[in-house]
Parts: sequence; C-alpha cells; structure tokens
Amino acid sequence: MPLLSNSKLLRWKPSLPPFIPKPSFPFSTSNAQPLSEPEPEPLPPQTQPQPTQRTVSTRPQNQQENPESIICRMMANRAWTTRLQNSIRSIVPRFDPSLVFNVLDGAKSPDHALQFYRWVERAGLFTHDRDTTLKMIQILGSYSKLNHARCILLEDAPKRGAVVDEDMFVVLIDSYGRSGIVQETVKIFQKMKELGVERTVKSYDTFFKAILKRGRYMMAKRYYNLMLREGVEPTRNTYNILLWGMFLSMKLDTAVRLYGDMKNRGIVPDVVTYNTLINGYHRFKKVEEAEKLFVEMKGNDILPDVISYNTMLKGYFAVGQVDDALKLYEELKGVGIKSNAITFTTLLPGLCDAGKIAEAQNVLGEMVEKYIAPKDNTIFMKLITCQCNAGDLDAAAGVLKAMIRLRIPTEAGHYGILIENFCKADIYDKAVKLLDKLIEKNIILRPKSTFEIEASAYNPMIQYLCDNGQTVKAETFLRQLMKKGVLDSVAFNNLIRGHSKEGNPDSALEILTIMGRREVPRDADSYKLLIECYLRKGEPADAKTALDGMLENGHIPESSLYRSVMESLFEDGRVQTSSRVMKSMVEKGVKEHMDLVSKILEALLIRGHVEEAIGRIDLLMHSGCEPDIDRLLSVLCEKKKTIAALKLLDFVLERDHVLDVSMYDKVLDALVAAGKTLNAYSMVCKIVEKRGATDWSSRYELIQSLNQEGNTKQADVLSRMMKGKTQSPPKREGKKQASAAI
Repeated sequence: MPLLSNSKLLRWKPSLPPFIPKPSFPFSTSNAQPLSEPEPEPLPPQTQPQPTQRTVSTRPQNQQENPESIICRMMANRAWTTRLQNSIRSIVPRFDPSLVFNVLDGAKSPDHALQFYRWVERAGLFTHDRDTTLKMIQILGSYSKLNHARCILLEDAPKRGAVVDEDMFVVLIDSYGRSGIVQETVKIFQKMKELGVERTVKSYDTFFKAILKRGRYMMAKRYYNLMLREGVEPTRNTYNILLWGMFLSMKLDTAVRLYGDMKNRGIVPDVVTYNTLINGYHRFKKVEEAEKLFVEMKGNDILPDVISYNTMLKGYFAVGQVDDALKLYEELKGVGIKSNAITFTTLLPGLCDAGKIAEAQNVLGEMVEKYIAPKDNTIFMKLITCQCNAGDLDAAAGVLKAMIRLRIPTEAGHYGILIENFCKADIYDKAVKLLDKLIEKNIILRPKSTFEIEASAYNPMIQYLCDNGQTVKAETFLRQLMKKGVLDSVAFNNLIRGHSKEGNPDSALEILTIMGRREVPRDADSYKLLIECYLRKGEPADAKTALDGMLENGHIPESSLYRSVMESLFEDGRVQTSSRVMKSMVEKGVKEHMDLVSKILEALLIRGHVEEAIGRIDLLMHSGCEPDIDRLLSVLCEKKKTIAALKLLDFVLERDHVLDVSMYDKVLDALVAAGKTLNAYSMVCKIVEKRGATDWSSRYELIQSLNQEGNTKQADVLSRMMKGKTQSPPKREGKKQASAAI
C-alpha cells in the first residue's frame, strides 16, 4: 500500500478498506483563498513535497503488535535514557528505512521524534535518507521547532553528504512563514541559490505566500521580477497568491496590473482567481466591479462555488444592499449549492442590522434544519437582542432553543437579555424559569464566557424574587454572580430587604457584613428594614447593633426608628443601652420623644447610674432639650434615692438651673429623714450661697441632729445663718465640710 508524507502507522483490518493518508503539507498552489474567507481548500497532491513511497507490510489484527507501535509507546511512556535505547535495540535488531520513517511518523511528540532521529544515526544504526530527513523537517516545522529543522537541513544533512532538495526548503520556508518570521524566510530562500538548489515555481509560490502574509508587498514585487528574469514561468496559482497578497495590503492598482499580466500570458482564471478578485473589490467597496466579475465568471462557464456566493453576500451587506443579498441567497439555493456555516454567519448579522427580523428568523430555521453551526457564535446574541427589541419574546426564546439544538454553549449573557425583557414585560414566570436553568447548570460560572449577564437583567430579577418570598433563590443567584466579580449595591440591598421582610435578619446581617468587607455602599432603607425585623423578633440588642452600623455608614435614621429601638431596649431592661441610643439621637439633632427620654433618665438614676444620667442631662441642656428635673428630683426623693437626688441637685446648682423652691425643701427633708445630716448641711450651704436665705421648715431639726452627732460647729454656723447673722459659712471651711460630708 502506498504511504504518503504525513501518514500514521498502518494497521491492517480485514473488515476495513485500505487507509488513504492525507497529504501533510498544508499549502495549496491551485486553490488559494480570498483573504477574508476562513475556508481553506485542500492542495493538490502534485504540489506537495513527498518522500518516495514505501511499502509497509500489513498484518492481521490478531497478530502481535508491530515494532513501530511498540517503540512509539515506549518513547511516550518512558524517559529517554540508555536503558530505553537498549530496550529499543532488543526489539529491532535492524533498522530499515520503512521502520525509521514510521516511528518518526507515529511519535507522540516532536521531541520524541527528534531524539529517535538523532539517536539512530549517532549510534550507527541507520543513515538517514531523503525521506526520513524530509519527514523530520515536516514534523519540526509543524510544531514551530524551526531552529532544529534549520540545523538538520543546513548542517546535519551536508555533513553526512546527503543531498538536500527543493522540497525540504519548501517545508522550512512555509514553516517560517506560518510563524511570521519574514527575515528567516528570506534567508532560507536565498540559501537555496547558494547551495545550488533549483528554485522552481513551487518554492516561489511558497515564498510569496509567506512574505505577503506579513504585508511585504514590495518585496513580493521584486522577487516576482526576479522570478521572471530567472526564467521561471508563473502559474495560475502564483497569480492567485499574488492577487491575494496585494488585496491584503490594500494595493488595488498592483492587483489589477497582475490580473492583466495573468491574462496576457494566456493563463485562464479559475474559481479561486475570481473569488480572490471579488473579495478584493468588496474590500474597497467596489460592488459594481465585483458584480461584473461574478457575471464574467459565469459567462466563462466557471460555476461559482459557495465561497463565491459568500463573498458576494458579505460585500452586499457591507454596503447596505440587503435586498440584493437576499436575492443572491435565493439564487444560491436555486442552483443547488449547499449553504455552509460562513453563509449563515454572513446572513444573520446582516439581516439583523438591517432590521429584517422575519427574514433572519427564516434563515435561522434553515440553519437549524440543516444542523449547521455558524462560525461566529456572537450572532445569536444579536438575534436575541433584535427579537426582543421587536417585541417578539417567544421568537427570542426560540433562538436560545436553536443554540441548544445545535449544541452551541449558551452563556449567561444570552439568558440575561431574555430575563431582562421578560421582566420589562411583567412576564416573571418565564423569567424565573430561565433563571432556574441558569442557576441549575452553573452557566454563570462557565470560564471564558464572551457575554456576561448585565445589571439591567439581574437587578429586576433579584428585586422580584425578594418581593415575592424567594430571597433564598435570589441570594444563590447573587452568590454565583459574586464569583464572577459582581458587587452591585442594588442587588445586595434588595437581598437585605428580602431577608428582612421574610423574617430572616441574621441572613440580612450576613449580607451587610459582606458588603462592608467588600466596601459595597449600603442603603438607609436596608438598615431600617433590618432593624425593624430584629425588633419584630424581640431582639433589641441586635437592632441596636444594626442601628450603630447605620450611623457608622453615614445614614441618619428617622426619628421614629430611634424611638422604636429605645422603647424596645427599655422594655427589655437594657436601660444603659437605651441611654446610649438616646445619646446618639440627641447628638444627631433629634429633639423629640422627651417623654421616653425622661423615663430613661429616671431609670438610670434609680438604678444608680447617676454619673451617666447627669452626663445625658448635661447633653440635653446643651442641645436645648431641658428635661423635667423637678419631676426627677421628686421621684428620687419618693424612692428614697437620696444620694442620687443630692448629686442631681448639686449638678443643677452648679449649672444655675432654676428649680421650684419647694424642690429644695423636699430634697433636704429626704436627706434629714435618711440621717444624712452632713450632706444636708452641705447642700443648705450651697443653696444659701447660690439662692440666698431659705425658709426651710426643717432647719431646726437639722441643727438638733448636728448637735446630737457632735457636729456642733456646723450646727452653730447653720443656726447663725438661719438668724440672718451670716449669709453663708466661710467658703474655705464650707468646701472642706461639704467634701467631708460627701
């Protein structure tokens, strides 16, 4: 059986026909393609550099494995060591050309092939001939290991006296061209002449394609002239390549001159020539010239192929001649040419851009019916968007079904457009079904997605779910979005509202914590709902924590929210915590709810938190919200909290606050009744100092008690004060006595 240059190991199977390997060299000399067409055409076998055909014996399937396969498997599974080399020697005592060629061809990697190639020659097991050398260069070139390939061609082969031919240089030139290394391409091409290797049209064609791919049109013109001077006649394929390259470099005049030279030489254009010219003219928006060439091609009995029609379609859409494009498409179907992926990839976006939604829907149906997947999957996004803009949401959903039928991976962006438009149309049940698929299949988390779901799609969806008791599903959705880097404050705040409405404040607080950690802005309404939720569940301490977070985040709570938190804390017995909320409220300028403030102050004083209560009273006074101190003193006296009353009265006197006269007497009576005579004496002195003489009815009882307790000096001072002989005791002594009394 014949074996071509890039064939794999042949294994005979009785039930199968013989295997015909594909040519390995990818460059075409008779079917060059237009620049914009990504549909390569196969090359004719006669243009490929091929080694001499070798016959490889076949064997029945039930016989033992052939040596080539064993060697390839050993090289793939073991490191290249002396032990492996000895193992290979033990399998194959003699290395013939067919065996070496097949091992190179069957190697799993270029490194394995290169190691084997060098080893068999250095070990004296085999001297490489043209076929094995060419095969090795082909392998290295296809994997862009160009330095090794160059070394084998220009150094190793000449050293052993092997003859190098044009085919080897063609492979290396093509490899450098595919890698975009123009300088080396030129050097290798010039090296052919230095080494005496004849340069035929085959090497020139390869060279032209390599340099024109990188836009070196001036160099191509120089070497084209050199080609003619050397007596090398250009072929149709040569002109096809040159035309392609000139249009690629946007050199219309040069391309026209080359086409004229081609016809002057009697070379008949083929379908590839016309396709290249048509495509080139469309690049310059010269539709009429392209149409003339299309008609000329049919007039010369050259049947246009699918590439011809695709190129014309693309040109029509580029200049907005949509009706002409549709007529041409109908012609394509009428002459029996099968549309391919490029056809639909050209038609669908063009129709969408032109607003031909119905026609686009029909073309989509034909594409699905023929089960042809387009080359560019972005057209589905455009189709869905156009259908939604036209208001046909069912047709838009049908595009998604078409993608699934064609086994084209759907992305979050496709679902997002549909979800957004279903939400706008208040068709939330269909939007939720799409979301379920999105979450269930983890479509959002697919790597390398081209289209991500937008905020205009997920925010309305999350809001709907949170408003309708499906906050858990909304949170699952948002957490998937977070893994893609989405930190949308609207979505987060909707979740907080949803959890709060559903009575799950802990979940809402967790979302708030995440927002704080990731510096996502938080809304005042979200805090309000969370606080109210905690209050409904009877957890005022947590409500106070949320209120503190609200204040720290720069939001000003409503007055009613302060009252709700303070009342809940007060009723729960957390008087001091309630006092701290009151302090925050007053500092923020809220001057309401004084009835509740009075209750909190009273509870603080009764519980012995006198200093804290006095601090709050002082804050209230500075804020212009004076509490009812007379009532507070009265309550303290009734509750026999004399020390608290004493400290409060002392604070009032220091601030020169005016009290009812009877309130002084009431406090002093309470002090005397409690046996705190020195405290009463000290307070009388302060009252006299601040307010002048007093007509306190119990003054004689205090004097008597002072004498009985041995405080005769204080009794004498007080007695003289009452008789009007002195207004107050000496300040120095009075301060000492007051200090001692307290």
